[in-house]
Amino acid sequence: MKLVRKDLEKDNAGQVTLIPEEPEDMWHTYNLLQVGDSLRASTIRKVQTESSTGSVGSNRIRTTLTLCVETIDFDSQACQLRVKGTNIQENEYVKMGAYHTIELEPNRQFTLAKKQWDSVVLERIEQACDPAWSADVAAVVMQEGLAHVCLVTPSMTLTRAKVEVNIPRKRKGNCSQHDRALERFYEQVMQAIQRHINFEVVKCVLVASPGFVREQFCDYMFQQAVKTDNKLLLENRSKFLQVHSSSGHKYALKEALCDPAVTSRLSDTKAAGEVKALDDFYKMLQHEPDRAFYGLKQVEKANEAMAIDTLLISDELFRHQDVATRARYVKLVDSVRENMGTVRIFSSLHVSGEQLGQLTGVAAILRFPVAELSDQEDESGSEED
Repeated sequence: MKLVRKDLEKDNAGQVTLIPEEPEDMWHTYNLLQVGDSLRASTIRKVQTESSTGSVGSNRIRTTLTLCVETIDFDSQACQLRVKGTNIQENEYVKMGAYHTIELEPNRQFTLAKKQWDSVVLERIEQACDPAWSADVAAVVMQEGLAHVCLVTPSMTLTRAKVEVNIPRKRKGNCSQHDRALERFYEQVMQAIQRHINFEVVKCVLVASPGFVREQFCDYMFQQAVKTDNKLLLENRSKFLQVHSSSGHKYALKEALCDPAVTSRLSDTKAAGEVKALDDFYKMLQHEPDRAFYGLKQVEKANEAMAIDTLLISDELFRHQDVATRARYVKLVDSVRENMGTVRIFSSLHVSGEQLGQLTGVAAILRFPVAELSDQEDESGSEED
């Protein structure tokens, strides 16, 4: 994302002009937009024209509109963003108050104005405009007959290809059908890796599977690369890292990212940091439950006691339509930072973010046990009984 201009007042009202450059920037833009914001961008409008003879025709005209945002629709697979709203600035082609839908796309500038730019939104702009946050991890999660080729960006886990091949069982004295199907499967996965992984950007490719599938696949792939003199794969051989996972489904990627060998290799990526934070939370919940809380009310009480060491919160919560509810989450984030705690904002499109979403979207690891919170819960539960 490229920041063209930033004009903010003392009360944090104002506007920013941005140019999304990568597909992932559309996800950042989606998280910046809120209902009631003002969006100015170039768009195409179908306009009816009347000639001097009275005949009516219609033309598609490119014009710049300023909309008051009403609905925001994001397609995560295509990384497309459609914003619908009413026109709030005079325009020769579109009446004031008329509805229009702007399709935001990469490399097209837009200006976003808000009455209040809060700390979470401003931080997202900083992250989006920092080139170090680009996708630098790829993963192949596989089992016999099923593979997912994914890109693990700081904000989301994108499935770039799904390979499914029916593998017949081995039969006594005749394994040829099984072996041929397996070879066909490995070949398709290898093609998907070459098609979807940009080795100029990617620092590491995780190959995760149960059993020996990953070893057999990597042996096959590099044997083929030597046979065909595939320089792309041979030059990047050191980037491939084999790890265990329980299956070839996308959700198994979280296990692979938790592997200590992977964590040390990916220590400079945000994705690994989030996965480790969630893993630490689960361990704390298991061994010291008085130091691990989830749910907004409990986490807020822990924060009042200045007990939060690490706050885990989903970016989905900041897209809440109710301004007061959103402000409550922003206040929690600011307060934890003021108390010298760490805040990790998880992406709801990332596997770790999906898992945090199942825990209400907000959780905290505490510096010290806060037993009275658990006691209060027990008391309120017994009173209800």
